[in-house]
This record gives sequence, C-alpha cells and structure tokens, in this order.
Amino acid sequence: MSAPIVAAQMLIRRPLEEVFAAFTNPALTTRFWFTKSSGHLAPGARVRWDWEMYGVHDDITVTAFEPNRRVVFEWNAPNTNIVEWRFEPHAKGAMLTITNSGLKGDDVIAEALDLAQGWNLVLAAAKAWLEHGVALNLIADKAPDHTVSGWSSR
Repeated sequence: MSAPIVAAQMLIRRPLEEVFAAFTNPALTTRFWFTKSSGHLAPGARVRWDWEMYGVHDDITVTAFEPNRRVVFEWNAPNTNIVEWRFEPHAKGAMLTITNSGLKGDDVIAEALDLAQGWNLVLAAAKAWLEHGVALNLIADKAPDHTVSGWSSR
C-alpha cells in the first residue's frame, strides 16, 4: 500500500500576490496560523515555526520557490514529509492548492486525516483574515486544552 497524499484547496477572494505574501511573510501568516517564525519563506530558506499556545515548533526547509506561483518545503527535515502550495490566478481571486506527501510511520492514515483537517483549517483561517480581516483563532481553538506535555512536534 502506498502512503496517502493529502490535498486541500480553497478560493481566496484576494489578489494572487496578496495571498502568496500571506503564506510567505510571517508578519502576515502569524495573523491566522502559527504565532512566531524565524523568517520569511524564500529559496533554500530554513525556517522555524512556533505555535506558542501549544509550546511546539516545526522546522521546514524550502526546496522550491516560485514567487506568486509555488512553494515546496520539507516539513521537519530530514523526514520526507513534503508540502507543496500552488497559487493559481482565478477570476474571483486566487486558488490555493496544498498537497502533503511522503507520509511515513505506524499510522499514516491517521496522520493523513489529521493533516487534511489541519490544512483545511489553515485555508479557512487565511480566507477569513484575508477577505474579511477576521482572525477566527481556528488553530488556537482547535485544541485549547493541550499543553506542551500533551503535544509533540512532528
């Protein structure tokens, strides 16, 4: 059996460049996803993302970067968990498609389901913030009672 590939997609009714910036500039991304970042996404960047409310972080390494078009990164390298964001122009704004592949471990089905839910929450949170200026707190409120001991980084 091959490992599942997770996919999520959302139309965000804002200009493509604005949507791309929201996912690559931590000053914007922290408005709807993680709480802290060590830097911008850029070609070859190695970045740490923190979710301070949970006391966890993840490290990513950008492996492909095409401005306003595509970002690919390894999630917690050297794992082969690969995430690709594709940004496409749409008559109503920007279509963002996320794929997450290379899942490994004892229960890849459970991991895939968790990732699918997580990516959809991120897309919904980004949409609400970019289109309406509303911070829904979806990531923080997904598991508000979890603590450092209740979570582990990937």
